[in-house]
Amino acid sequence: MKVSKLKTGLLAAAATIFLSACAPTKTQEGTGGYIDDSVITAKVKTALLENKGIPSTQVNVDTFKGRVQLSGFVSTPEQAQQAAYTAKTVNGVISVDNDIKIR
Repeated sequence: MKVSKLKTGLLAAAATIFLSACAPTKTQEGTGGYIDDSVITAKVKTALLENKGIPSTQVNVDTFKGRVQLSGFVSTPEQAQQAAYTAKTVNGVISVDNDIKIR
């Protein structure tokens, strides 16, 4: 009986440790968050490709916890603004950090 309680306690402690290792932190995402961000990144890239006024092949998209960062180079300030606006309209985007430079 004592051995059974000890095994149960150790099993519960091990499960708690293993599950907490999967939890996201402020600087790292859990697996689910990473997948969600990958989907958002793909949707933003698709939206940029569909917008013919933006040279989307020169714009990089990174996403972390729903926050999209745009970087790269475009020809005009209007293109940079349009890229940010396009990214903001994508479902799941919390905010957009527009680091696109004008060349």
